[in-house]
Amino acid sequence: MNASLISLEIAVVALGLVLLLADLWLPTERKRFLGYAAAAALATLLVTNLGDGATGTAFNGMFVEDGLAVFFKRFFIVAAILVLLMAVEFSDRIASGISEYYSLIVFALSGMLFAASANNFAMLFVSIELITVTFYVLTSFQRGRLVSLEAGVKYLILGALSSAFMVYGIALVWGTTGKLNFNELAMVAAQFAGNKIFLLGVVLVLVGLGFKIAAFPFQIWAPDVYQGAPTPTTAFLAVGSKAAGFVLLLRVLFTAIPSVTAHWANPLIIISGITILYGNLCAIPQRNLKRLLGYSSIAHAGYLLLGVAALSASGQAAILYYLSGYLFTVLGAFTVICLVMRHLDREDISALAGLNQRSPLLATTLTLAMISLAGIPPMAGFFGKFLLLKAVLEQGATNPGYYCLAFTALAGVVISLYYYFGVIRAIYWSQDAPADLSPITLSGPAKVTIAICITGMFWIGLFPNTMLNLATEAVKALAR
Repeated sequence: MNASLISLEIAVVALGLVLLLADLWLPTERKRFLGYAAAAALATLLVTNLGDGATGTAFNGMFVEDGLAVFFKRFFIVAAILVLLMAVEFSDRIASGISEYYSLIVFALSGMLFAASANNFAMLFVSIELITVTFYVLTSFQRGRLVSLEAGVKYLILGALSSAFMVYGIALVWGTTGKLNFNELAMVAAQFAGNKIFLLGVVLVLVGLGFKIAAFPFQIWAPDVYQGAPTPTTAFLAVGSKAAGFVLLLRVLFTAIPSVTAHWANPLIIISGITILYGNLCAIPQRNLKRLLGYSSIAHAGYLLLGVAALSASGQAAILYYLSGYLFTVLGAFTVICLVMRHLDREDISALAGLNQRSPLLATTLTLAMISLAGIPPMAGFFGKFLLLKAVLEQGATNPGYYCLAFTALAGVVISLYYYFGVIRAIYWSQDAPADLSPITLSGPAKVTIAICITGMFWIGLFPNTMLNLATEAVKALAR
């Protein structure tokens, strides 16, 4: 075993343990600043691993370090840093245990890092469970709020159900093929393409992954959990957990069973189209901003599935590019929600009234995030949707269903303009009288977080080549 390949994961787990131990000695008033220390430690790990080009396998091939893993690990660390900075701003809403909250974020990150390198169904299941179990606690961390406890219970029940489907599916795959390693399974998958037990096992595994990415018909948990969970938890769910689901989905479909996936274009087209329409249509009547973004997250899972349905390297690269822009866009939006609504009992869109007077910076950030989510140039969301649609249309000659899917995606974009611009209208032209027009004071780290998110949205949208080249290089690992 090449132990050096898992040094990053070991360091992250160690950081989580250090945060728990530091809680024992630090005075109460200093514990909230552990979030800054954790973010700085992760930033150090990110910088020190930027030039590390080591590749290989560990744990007898269960763990693989390749271009795709490196891309997603950097993605997850950046997301965790921004979420930790957000959590510090949110810490006054958490009655007790803020150090534990930070450590759980770090432990969830460790699960995501293992997921990025999963090359075996056993590693896939363990990493998914590490992510999911920590989010059970993170979701219901505000024990004094009934809505938070309700969200935690719903996520626990549905998450456990999806895990049951997944582990049963893994058992069926192993029982029919005798393989758990993705590379070994790829060599024999074609022989079992007509085996109904094997196919049932694969479908059950995909059901579990569909829950993670909130794709139809496994999306029912998302709006309630997004609404009830603490805002930093919701942000990490929307970005980190979804991306972990997609990297595992890519590994399973294009590394483990590529010969089977090649025949599943029509089901993938249907699921992608329905997910897009469901998320966008259900978002229209929402007044709670976090719930609205929950339905929006479902729609974006549908857009990302365009790249999966395309069954091509360009579609896979478009997924990675889209997720990169989605990272800065969503975290920028949730940072604003955290800062504006942290002292309110409600998270209604009407609470944004007068935000342009209270904090022009926050108003601008949320406006840019909505524009990017809607897919309007020059923001990151526009070019991401363009690449996904391009990948789908390239396959139109082989299957007319791809043209229908592209039309559905465009219809979803048009529908989304209504509710995204409803948020912008609430900021600048709301008919509701603002309950509070006092200026919002921002800390230095909060300003840094916002600056990073705005820079990311513009940079990925205006200068797409760098990120697209990184994504294109990363997905080459799937073709091996």
